[in-house]
Amino acid sequence: MSTKSRRKASPPVDDSQEQPPVELTEEEIAAAAAKRAKAETIGRYVAMFMMPLIMVGMMITGYLGTMHAPTPHNMPIAVVGTSTQIDEFAAALEASSPDAFALRTVDSVDEARQLVIDRKVSGAVDFADTSATVMTASAAGSSQASVVKGMIAPQVLAAGLTLETEDLATLPSTDAAGLGAMFLATALVMAGYLPFSMILSNSPELLRFRRAIPLLAGWAALVAGLVWAVTGPILGVVQGHSWQVLGIAWLGVFAIGSVQLLLTRFLGPMATIAAMLFLTVLGMPASNMSMSVYTMPSFFTFLHSILPTPAIGEAMRSVLYFDGSGAWSHLMVLVIGGVAALVLTLLVDAGRKRRNPEATDPKPTVPSLHGGPRPKSRFWRYGALLLFPLGMVTMMISVMLGAMSAPMPQNMPIAVVGSTVAQAQQAVDGLDQNMPGLFDLRASDSAEEARTQVQDRTVTAAFILPTAENPVATVVTNQAGGSSAQQVVVGIFTQVAAAQKVEVTVDEIAPLHSNDTMGSVGMYLAMGWILAGFMIIIVGANAAPKSRPLPKLIPIVAAWSVFISAVLWLIAGPITGSVDGHFWPLLGVGAVAVFAVAMFSAVVERLIGMLSIIPVIGLMMLIGVPASGGGLSVYMEPEIFRVLHDILPMPAAVESVRSILYFGGDIVGAQLLTLGIWAAGSLVLLMIIDKIKPPRTEMHPIEDHVVEPAPEPGADKELITV
Repeated sequence: MSTKSRRKASPPVDDSQEQPPVELTEEEIAAAAAKRAKAETIGRYVAMFMMPLIMVGMMITGYLGTMHAPTPHNMPIAVVGTSTQIDEFAAALEASSPDAFALRTVDSVDEARQLVIDRKVSGAVDFADTSATVMTASAAGSSQASVVKGMIAPQVLAAGLTLETEDLATLPSTDAAGLGAMFLATALVMAGYLPFSMILSNSPELLRFRRAIPLLAGWAALVAGLVWAVTGPILGVVQGHSWQVLGIAWLGVFAIGSVQLLLTRFLGPMATIAAMLFLTVLGMPASNMSMSVYTMPSFFTFLHSILPTPAIGEAMRSVLYFDGSGAWSHLMVLVIGGVAALVLTLLVDAGRKRRNPEATDPKPTVPSLHGGPRPKSRFWRYGALLLFPLGMVTMMISVMLGAMSAPMPQNMPIAVVGSTVAQAQQAVDGLDQNMPGLFDLRASDSAEEARTQVQDRTVTAAFILPTAENPVATVVTNQAGGSSAQQVVVGIFTQVAAAQKVEVTVDEIAPLHSNDTMGSVGMYLAMGWILAGFMIIIVGANAAPKSRPLPKLIPIVAAWSVFISAVLWLIAGPITGSVDGHFWPLLGVGAVAVFAVAMFSAVVERLIGMLSIIPVIGLMMLIGVPASGGGLSVYMEPEIFRVLHDILPMPAAVESVRSILYFGGDIVGAQLLTLGIWAAGSLVLLMIIDKIKPPRTEMHPIEDHVVEPAPEPGADKELITV
């Protein structure tokens, strides 16, 4: 047919008169098709950038905005004493920390104790004639107990009273940090929202209500058994309460999965964004697990009573540490939420069925999770869907909890300084005998050298022995180098000095900034870099596969790395106030970190497609976070994490931020070398892989069956793939 031939196309209908069909040339038809293809390509590249931007920006804004400098707000405290004592105490608290506490006067010590045990107050103070007892429950949150004691103790001492403390609900030795309930809740939340998000993209036929509910019930049972086995018999963190743990775990996964099923009806693939917002970005600060909800913005105290993440965590905490007291109110949140979601899903499905009886399932958008052609066997397709969330949940509950559940110093390097090396060595020998395995004690006779070692993080702290000229012992610490280690060292060596009846002072070399009171800004910023590097690859490979060849991928990732690094600085700086200045060094390190992780992610994505989420997130985040020392010192974790601290990108990113914010960038060069090695090594592997098998630039066909339409008269019968 000549290119000048005409084709008939139907114009819009005009009721006034019948219009003749408009004739289009081959060039016009081709131009229209090219225009549509260009629009689709632009849309795919926009999605490639927008999805990671939304997810990373939302998560890091939420975490930094709520947890970079937690401050008490109306934290409930029960007070027992005379009216004069209570009034003076309230005035002192108001003067030092306005609006930090909401005091509640009670008539007896027993009533105050019960309120603490029931978690209706965060702590209690019992005033006597010459003393005051501060009562807390570490099982209700060790950070909350620390806040209560840390803010009330100075007021008690300032009043000239003797301070006594009482822990009314201690944590078991198997879960000394109280992280068991938190990681259980985190893993169960992940298990609740991940499966349906993947099913919608790959096998939407499984989202039909009659199929989805039995599958969800079975999945919830599988996850419940898994988390119980890992936290109980394998790790030994959870002791007893087997049926309660299994029941809460099943209910939590089923309830969240039910809500996620409803969200897929309204939001489609964007249901994942909604789940992250409510379950993670808002849910974790509101959970009261890692930090007291009373140190979050006041809105989170309301969210604590309605969101599933705090409901699961608090129910687990009630069962594990308080014999189930107070669990029912949290369980009802899950029951009501799950039942309401199922009823609404049925109503939505019925309404759509009435409007369109011939409606079919949504079309899959992801051919396979492994990156190859769509499996013809449902067994392999559904098996991959099961493997993905199961792998993520298993790593979360085993690696993270296994690394951080029982923090205890293990060969933590400490300099011991005496007037002579011999004197220091004698002290080292005595301390080693009394605290075997806790510290790697190093004898020295130079206090100045010891301070330098603390400053450059060669040692965690220094203990300077008293001398005849200076009868006071000194603990030299580096809070910015790791606040968890600093707290442990100060606590232990203060006790050592007290046992020798020696006064002790603390010399803090690098105190944390007021906008980083937990020392966690570096960890959250590094998490943003790591997630941004990974997500640009995994989203791009599926949304815009034409970006996969290296000549296109490298400039795209390079531009993204600079852009997202600048965005994350804006979040950390002007938006949340977590960082003050340091734009250029943080921009540069962030861009290198994002690029390095992206290149490594591309290697794994080339090999196993979307299933790369499991090894990449597992290595970069779930192993990388404990290895980074950002939340807990690597000297308080299994020894393997000390080795990984010098290898993985996450520790390099965290140490870079610390170095920039607190130490003038002293070790940034070494950390950039680590990141550079990951980037260069990954690029070499990518070139080798692409040489062997060039990357695909089109999605694999999703269609897996054919239909035979009725042939037009005189036309040959042909198969049309659908």
